[in-house]
Order: sequence, then C-alpha cells, then structure tokens
Amino acid sequence: MRVVTVHEAKTHLSRLLEDVRAGEQIIVAKGKVPYALLVPLPSPKPRQLGFLPLHVPPEFFRPLPAEELDAWDR
Repeated sequence: MRVVTVHEAKTHLSRLLEDVRAGEQIIVAKGKVPYALLVPLPSPKPRQLGFLPLHVPPEFFRPLPAEELDAWDR
C-alpha cells in the first residue's frame, strides 16, 4: 500500500484516482500520521428498465395472416 503526503495528493489527485480505480489502495498522510485511505468504490450495477424482464420473440415481428388482417378491416 502506497503512502503519499497531502501535498502530493493535492498535486497529483487525478493520477492517484486512476491508480485507485485500477485497484490500488493509497494512504494520504500529513507528516507521518495517516489521515485517509483512498480505496476504489464498487462499480454501479447497470440499471434495468422497468421491473419485469421483457423478451419479444421473433414471431412478434412476422406479418399477420390475411384472415387476421381482414378481421381488422371491418
């Protein structure tokens, strides 16, 4: 686990965040006293649209038979 000073953390925050995102844990210390631990957060789950899984079978997109179409023309 790498230890960086507050000054180094302020100066190179973007680089440190990329290292944390890659899985590294970094301690931020003031002098020789550790103050904070930078750790990666878990990835958010992909959001699901609605609450029911939706599966549309390929048959849904086939043209309707002529009898069915005639019934709708009334």
